[in-house]
Amino acid sequence: MLLLKAYALGGGTYTGIEAVSNALPLLREPRVATAKRTMMYLAISLAVTAAGLMLCYLLWDVPEVAGKTTNAVLAEQVGAHLPWGGGFVICVLVTEAALLVVAAQAGFIGGPRVLANLAVDSWMPHRFAALSERLNTDNGIIIMGALALLGLWWTNGDITMLVIMYAINVFLSFSLTMLGMIRWWIKAKDTAAVKARRLALFGTGFIICVTILCVTSWQEFHRGGSAALIVTGSMAALCLLINAHYRLTISKLRKLFSELGNQPRSSTPPSTPFDPKAHTAVVLVGSYGGLGIHTVLNVFKTFPHVYKNLVFISVGVVDSGAFKGADTVQELHTRTESNLVKFVELANGLGVPSVYRLAIGTDAVDEVETLCLSVAKEFPRSTFFAGKIIFQRERWYHWLLHNNTANAVQKRLHWVGRTMVILPARLR
Repeated sequence: MLLLKAYALGGGTYTGIEAVSNALPLLREPRVATAKRTMMYLAISLAVTAAGLMLCYLLWDVPEVAGKTTNAVLAEQVGAHLPWGGGFVICVLVTEAALLVVAAQAGFIGGPRVLANLAVDSWMPHRFAALSERLNTDNGIIIMGALALLGLWWTNGDITMLVIMYAINVFLSFSLTMLGMIRWWIKAKDTAAVKARRLALFGTGFIICVTILCVTSWQEFHRGGSAALIVTGSMAALCLLINAHYRLTISKLRKLFSELGNQPRSSTPPSTPFDPKAHTAVVLVGSYGGLGIHTVLNVFKTFPHVYKNLVFISVGVVDSGAFKGADTVQELHTRTESNLVKFVELANGLGVPSVYRLAIGTDAVDEVETLCLSVAKEFPRSTFFAGKIIFQRERWYHWLLHNNTANAVQKRLHWVGRTMVILPARLR
């Protein structure tokens, strides 16, 4: 049991290798070969370092001193027999601190990426998937920093509690990852020999990770284990609630699309030619669905016999889900254009001449503003329209879970003297 406890509490060294797996999309091509080489270097360096430290502890008979780490005591004992021993101790401790600072950056690389992946799959607010102009998940970095400060304040900087909370959460995620890989290989259609090797590999990894998780939680339950389980359980419950809200919203939008999706569409343009000098309704749309159709129909319902043309505007947002390389950006462009073509066919079915304009970027509001101002110069008698879903009972969390792109664009266009109308779509 002593060896099992020591192995479990020392299992945090695996996280260095795991960090390489999380950062695989960031590595240079060929990524898999680079990751394998990096893992080999990490494994060797960790093994040599850990073995060397344990050997030094035995040779120097390092005692436990309150308020000091074992490495600090070891450095002091070694430094006592060296010239300039004080400088040696300071150099060792500063070097260790620098390594820890570098290691802490893994959280600011992997954490936002995990948040972004959760956001893409609607387990976290979608805005966490947004990329800044430097192509990083800036919202995720900010929330990770805030959570780190909150953790330090809540634990009063207790290293023991922080390390235990860290280890429990790490091996919980490891266990889930191994379980997911087991499930994936069970369903895979590879040969029996390949499946057997992979299942043996990930099955062994799952047993190791679950063992470390259970031993750490049991042995250190009152020194941070209970806090880690409570915080992690609360976060999981929050993710489930967010996902349930998005699922409900999507089901309501599908209901709206089922009511409006039978509008006639035609690939043949109407006989009336497009007149750039006539009154033009410029409609901001996304994917072809109930909200966009509702907005187009309400333009003519609210302002009958006013607008003679339609211009559809859409921006393909390069977020964490779309930023996977040049091919995926091209796919985003193709998908955005395909949706716009469907709206043009809808306008053809309504007998209204129409065209479309699109852009690709990381910030929807900036790109839409630029596109709208360009369209305003091209069609001087234009009015801008956008749809926005509204709920019968607005809750405080709606502003966080649903973007306010329409309102943000409206404020910017109003500032430069352009008219924009937001048409509501009620979701009951």
